Amino acid sequence: MKKQLLLPLLILGLTASAQTIYRTQIFNPNIKTLQIGVVGTKLGLPIMQLSSSDVMQVSFDEMSHEAHAYGYKVIHCDADWTASDLVSTEYLSGFTSGNITTDTLSLNTTYLYTHYAFLLPNEDMSFKLSGNYVVLIYEDNQVDKPIAQACFSVVEPQIGISATVRGNTDSEFSGKSQQLDFDLALNGYQVRDAISEIKVVVRQNNRTDNQVTGIKPTYLASSKLSYVNNAALIFEGGYEYHRFDISSVYAAGEGVERIVYTQPHYEAVLTNDKVKTTQIYQAYQDVNGKFVINLQGAENNNAEADYMLVHFNLPTTQPFFDGQLYLGGEFNYNQLDDAVRLKYDGKTESYSQTALLKQGGYNYQYWFVPKGEQKASAQRVDGSYWQTGNEYTIYVYHRPWGARYDKLVGVKIVN
Repeated sequence: MKKQLLLPLLILGLTASAQTIYRTQIFNPNIKTLQIGVVGTKLGLPIMQLSSSDVMQVSFDEMSHEAHAYGYKVIHCDADWTASDLVSTEYLSGFTSGNITTDTLSLNTTYLYTHYAFLLPNEDMSFKLSGNYVVLIYEDNQVDKPIAQACFSVVEPQIGISATVRGNTDSEFSGKSQQLDFDLALNGYQVRDAISEIKVVVRQNNRTDNQVTGIKPTYLASSKLSYVNNAALIFEGGYEYHRFDISSVYAAGEGVERIVYTQPHYEAVLTNDKVKTTQIYQAYQDVNGKFVINLQGAENNNAEADYMLVHFNLPTTQPFFDGQLYLGGEFNYNQLDDAVRLKYDGKTESYSQTALLKQGGYNYQYWFVPKGEQKASAQRVDGSYWQTGNEYTIYVYHRPWGARYDKLVGVKIVN
């Protein structure tokens, strides 16, 4: 009997472990500048409110003027960004998929591209439930072969969230870390067992490599849950993001050494960065890793902004033998992959990488990942300081006893 049960259990375990965790990312190299956000909020996170006037826009470029038949499908996800057990009719009204019919050819650009965009919800589709969602983008009805996917959240505010970020932590006194504390006010919202029903996810600057999950409240009361002095909520402060502006081909913007035209395209050589872990913290404005598409004087940034090869360079006499160095930021959806892994050249004694980016303003950091680890650190290159201005997002999910999905009942952004 034991042998008969072993195989089904093994298959079940393999199926569960293979469940896809969705992240915003591109799968086809011809697709660039995938963006998702609420209409009217350029630098906002992709979070909309259920049963409101909020509209989510998804857009991307395909690097040609050729015709393509693109479509999309929306999937509901649990708090861990795996597909929920719900069927589409439970979380959507109308259709579960649609065709992308809005496209614009690039105008007077050295790189030819077609800009595609669509809105959610729309006249064919609307949301019934809160929670996490992923929209799969595919070509020629090949739903199982997406060219890109974009993640967003729909919140039904039920609870209050108050939060603070402080520099004094119980883990160290060197001023490199930040402690996040927060309270959840239930405000009459019914939760039978907070320990088992409430799930909290915390992200710093919308990163997933160092996000915090599975935390439990420090204090419990009938109307409030407190998450205070929790060691899991101590984050590396890091340093402010580097910035550059490539919104013009005629003049080098901030962070750009020079713009050159190498027929038939433009290239932007950024100002050399420095390893400066011994610097004194100096505050300056950044947007915590985000980017904005912009061409100076353009009427339509989406179709008139050109693409440039952007060259990053970090001189250092000694490479890092104990790990890998990456470029971090929303321009690569905070993914740690080969597209942003820096290569060291012993002849020039520097790390470098090149990325094809659309004109605009960008933030980035240098992220070091030690061997055998998955969490990145900005400290190796830029140092770490408690004063650094980071953006923390607290997502609160609720799955009542007997429910089949995670409601998103509160979101708080703390700067």
